[in-house]
Amino acid sequence: MKEAGYRIVLLPGDGTGPEVVRAGRQILDAAAEGAASPWTLDEHPAGALYYRDHGREWEPASEQAARSADAILLGAVGWPGVSLPNGDIAGAGIIFGLRFGLDLFANVRPCRLYPGVRHSVSGEWKQVWASEKVDFVIVRENTEGLYTPIRGALRRGGETEVAIDTRVITRKGAERVIRYAFELSRRRGRGAPEDKKRRVTCVDKANVLRGCQFFREIFEEVGVQYPDVQREYAYVDAFSQWILRNPEHYDVVVTTNMFGDIVTDLAAVLQGGMGFAAGGNVNLTHGMFEPVHGSSPKHAGKNEINPFATFSAIEMMLRWLGERHEDPRMSAQADRVERAIARVLAAGTARTYDQGGAVTTSEAGERVAEAIRSGERR
Repeated sequence: MKEAGYRIVLLPGDGTGPEVVRAGRQILDAAAEGAASPWTLDEHPAGALYYRDHGREWEPASEQAARSADAILLGAVGWPGVSLPNGDIAGAGIIFGLRFGLDLFANVRPCRLYPGVRHSVSGEWKQVWASEKVDFVIVRENTEGLYTPIRGALRRGGETEVAIDTRVITRKGAERVIRYAFELSRRRGRGAPEDKKRRVTCVDKANVLRGCQFFREIFEEVGVQYPDVQREYAYVDAFSQWILRNPEHYDVVVTTNMFGDIVTDLAAVLQGGMGFAAGGNVNLTHGMFEPVHGSSPKHAGKNEINPFATFSAIEMMLRWLGERHEDPRMSAQADRVERAIARVLAAGTARTYDQGGAVTTSEAGERVAEAIRSGERR
């Protein structure tokens, strides 16, 4: 257990990022009240708009602070029309720089539907999936696959004739993320909602792609070392409809980088939309946590964006710190935040625009912060 306080670096970023991080600070401040300085918050400007104004995505001191932090909370990066000279989106270098620079090999995306959260389907607010049937985690490989920087384009006479992206699957990359998924199933302990069995599902396209065949081979090699965890396989195209039809079957899912990028956003539909989707980029020693809805430029500055993904990212961050440092204080703080989120959502008193309500971003933060405080007064 770490004796000194934890240093959490906040990178609000662009668009709605500062708004949700500001609401997130309300949660962290409420949780910290009465505690023995559990953490300090260190905020740094960064992103596309910072690049537009200063000619760099962030300051060297900010990068160093993030790299040496106990944990990072990222708001969002990216802004329309702001690009680097090579055409890349300004701000993306922060995410990819930290993912690759800190070797954050596992992208962890929980998918849980809280009671009281509704779905927008065909323009109507409905309770399509029962909350008790949606509770699984997708673990995506985060440092290779199609995001490996092995790519290029052939231009002749001012015209692009061909563009190539090369997917890379390595034994090291596959083995460690697959092992992480099996260990996560054990830590969760509760198994899949339908039968309470611990289960890891390998999602790939092994009937066509050699890299997926290799990924599946390694999945089998690692899986036999976890006889208490059931293992199964699904082709990504079939999985994309099974997960919507029978979400209660899944406990932990593991997949390659690009497939994971796609199916995690699909899974967000099950939990009420991107406003509830949080993610962690982690390894055994470093972690960066974020709402995954991006900078949402059309909602920026309106104080209307759903901040619950940020609140869940904070809960993930505190829980990861508790596990990382074997610190029951941080695990208890994560439980407090999770209970407060659940209470407010179940009451239906903090519905933002994407839930058919009119509660503002800051108001949602205030209500969850008060739920944290009132939970201690019971």
